[in-house]
Amino acid sequence: MGRVGKPHGLDGSFHVLDPLPEALVVGAEVGVGKIVGRKGTEREPILRLDVAADRTAIEALRGAELRMARAAAPPLEDDEYWADDLVGCAVAAGERELGSVERLVAYPSCEVLVVGELLIPMVRDAIVEVDLAARRIAVDADFLGL
Repeated sequence: MGRVGKPHGLDGSFHVLDPLPEALVVGAEVGVGKIVGRKGTEREPILRLDVAADRTAIEALRGAELRMARAAAPPLEDDEYWADDLVGCAVAAGERELGSVERLVAYPSCEVLVVGELLIPMVRDAIVEVDLAARRIAVDADFLGL
């Protein structure tokens, strides 16, 4: 749902890096603690957790991932996927098998599938189809320069 960023003030509040704002609500359990305060904006939320009462305590958590149970997360849109669901999927460009997804990496502009030495951006031009039931991802070879 994001990561603990730099402290904000003295009360244990902090900036959230890479936030999923709709999931970061007061009362939500986020792995490292429970959200007890929220301010800031949708793009740049500032949170306070029950486990960090001051700036020093939150500094110790800096960089920690904010996670929640999938069942508690907001529903995904039609073109969104859980990273865990994509790992292990076979990737093909037409009839050419490229390998399988090893992991998903968040770059500043988009997420990227790591398939062996290939880095495949999760953008409409690169991804032709994601079939989770078949555990297969079709990509556009021309767009990727393959």
